[in-house]
Amino acid sequence: MREAFLERMAGFGERTALWVDGVPHSYAALLDRIGEIRRLLAEAGARAHDAVVLEGDFSPNAVAALFALYLDRNTVVPMVGSTPVTADTVRETCAPRFTLRTADAVEVVPMSAAGAPSPAFNELAGRGAAGLVLLSSGSTGTPKAILHDLDALVEQKLAKRPRGSVSLNILMVLMFDHIGGINSLLSTMLVGGAAVLPAKRTPDEICGLIEQHRIRVLPASPTFLNLIMVGGHLERHDVSSLRLITYGTEPMSAELLARVGAAFPGVRLVQTFGTSETGIAATTSESSSSTYFKIADDSTRYRVVDGELQLKSSTQFLGYLNHPADAVTEDGWFRTGDLVEENGDGYLRVKGRATEVINVGGEKLLPLELESVLLTSPLVEDCVVYGRPNAITGQAVCVDVKPVGSLTRAEARAHVREFLTGRVEPFKIPSKVTVIDDIGMSDRLKKVRLRPHSDQD
Repeated sequence: MREAFLERMAGFGERTALWVDGVPHSYAALLDRIGEIRRLLAEAGARAHDAVVLEGDFSPNAVAALFALYLDRNTVVPMVGSTPVTADTVRETCAPRFTLRTADAVEVVPMSAAGAPSPAFNELAGRGAAGLVLLSSGSTGTPKAILHDLDALVEQKLAKRPRGSVSLNILMVLMFDHIGGINSLLSTMLVGGAAVLPAKRTPDEICGLIEQHRIRVLPASPTFLNLIMVGGHLERHDVSSLRLITYGTEPMSAELLARVGAAFPGVRLVQTFGTSETGIAATTSESSSSTYFKIADDSTRYRVVDGELQLKSSTQFLGYLNHPADAVTEDGWFRTGDLVEENGDGYLRVKGRATEVINVGGEKLLPLELESVLLTSPLVEDCVVYGRPNAITGQAVCVDVKPVGSLTRAEARAHVREFLTGRVEPFKIPSKVTVIDDIGMSDRLKKVRLRPHSDQD
């Protein structure tokens, strides 16, 4: 398969592989850079199946380093940013021998071992395959270290036919150490497309790149799309080249989808779905105005058990390196934690995460349900609903609201409660309404539902 990979890349020759700050980098130049990094690794003493930390976000060096490590059958641990917790997790689970720094010049830095690597690495060695370790967001504690067979991910993309002589520019919006970012890169590069690498992932930067490179496909999250719309970026940039917006990483409300459809007339809207554990599945939406979608992928099967979506895929992870395998059923299905409903035509709609259910004295609410109602108010620009502990009811419903215009805090709070009265059941009306300037967004482009609040709000 590595021969097929090299032949595919070499066949694209002088075609543009990467755009960085408006400068094109060809596939031929990328292959040369891959060869240079492989020589650096060999000189440093790296061996097949060694774990190597790959530091850096999308860049020519980082992309070349990823492919060099794949070709040398290493286990890649991409890290865009590091905290003491994530660094300790990697050392303890992967025992990496080297760090590849790619911010400026490529540097191979030896690491002192913190112990033996997980026995799960033996399966990769037995297959003669390269590995990929992704870290979960770790929003509730130590991140999970998720082990993948990188050969399986590459093989899936190599099975697709390369594009013709005209390459398609694709924006790398999702992070380099996220399954969505890796999927976007492999999907683009292995068919001869051109990956446009942003310097920063702000709505203004992304819209500017859409205009500059006449981008036709934009992968984004609902939260990011809303930031583009409410920030006035569509008025400052020409995004008329867009033909398709794919959205995922978090549930999309029907009201927000309607806003997106109105803001991007003529653009097809398709919901994507995937997990860090099973990879990204091909999907089709019921329509651009519907939040229902089908998993239309021969390599991915699904079932719904007690309202929870379960998946089994050809790119499924080999296991967690630091966490029990309780998310995998005895018959090998991955429990996603996503609560869905299925209509009569086999389309699915994500209602929210099982971990986000708010239980108020036995009555249950998913945040997306209440957010969808609030977004129909002309005075609510955006909002985020979450639960907080309550001594009497177990949990209380809380909401952060970014109002439209110059409402005072008191006016906004009064409006939220008045607007919801009669539209939702009484237990769903928030006991606490906090007016904020901006909705928090994680580096994975999701709404931040757990954030500190002042008692003065």
